[in-house]
Amino acid sequence: MKRLVVKVGSAVLSEQNRIAKDRMHALVDFIAELKARYEVILVSSGAVAAGYTELKLDKKILANKQALASIGQPILMNKYRKIFEQHNLIPSQILVTAANFNTLEESQKAKDTIETLLAHNVVPIINENDATATEELVLGDNDQLSAYAAHHFGADMLIILSDIDAYYDKDPRSHTDAAVRSRIEFITDEELIMEVTPNHNFATGGIVTKLKAADFLLRRGGSMFLASGFDLSDVRSFLLEDSHKGGSLFKGKEL
Repeated sequence: MKRLVVKVGSAVLSEQNRIAKDRMHALVDFIAELKARYEVILVSSGAVAAGYTELKLDKKILANKQALASIGQPILMNKYRKIFEQHNLIPSQILVTAANFNTLEESQKAKDTIETLLAHNVVPIINENDATATEELVLGDNDQLSAYAAHHFGADMLIILSDIDAYYDKDPRSHTDAAVRSRIEFITDEELIMEVTPNHNFATGGIVTKLKAADFLLRRGGSMFLASGFDLSDVRSFLLEDSHKGGSLFKGKEL
């Protein structure tokens, strides 16, 4: 059975400073569908947004953001647990820092836990340990975390679900003639140094962080699919119907 890492961002999971329940339900329903065909590891943002629903702190201040993450993690996991229960699935929480990927020994310890969970049909939910991570242990954003997880945990593909529905040849917000790039085999250095432009209050990246995640995997023989997390029809077609109708596939040339 193939293994997927599915990453969902804050822009998808939150709206108007609260958790977007309908989109979370749709995500979990989709993961339940996927599990008939794939092993699924979920990388989920949303802890800071969930914490903000309980305590309105200025998230631009690091200590406040870490506090919000601490408050929000159990809220987020409780919401996931209740929805996964409807599919008779058990979710689990795994909080990581960069230290978990610094050496093969450390990453193997985390992978052993992942393997045990997947063997028992549990859905591992991974997030960065924002509440205590220091600067040198921060991966930076969940796009990078998901790429590390896909590589170190033996996934066949990383799926990023975002408010960005594909990779375009130019910014679609300012160019009406922007066209989707359906298949990308490599990423240039120029693309990796574009300005980071997150589109959401609780987001930490934008298209550049997704390109960096794709580049990390492409350089290691991996692949990534970017699609909308608001409308799951493109990713559903790609993964369950073997039809690439929308979204962008980052994958090297077939040998």
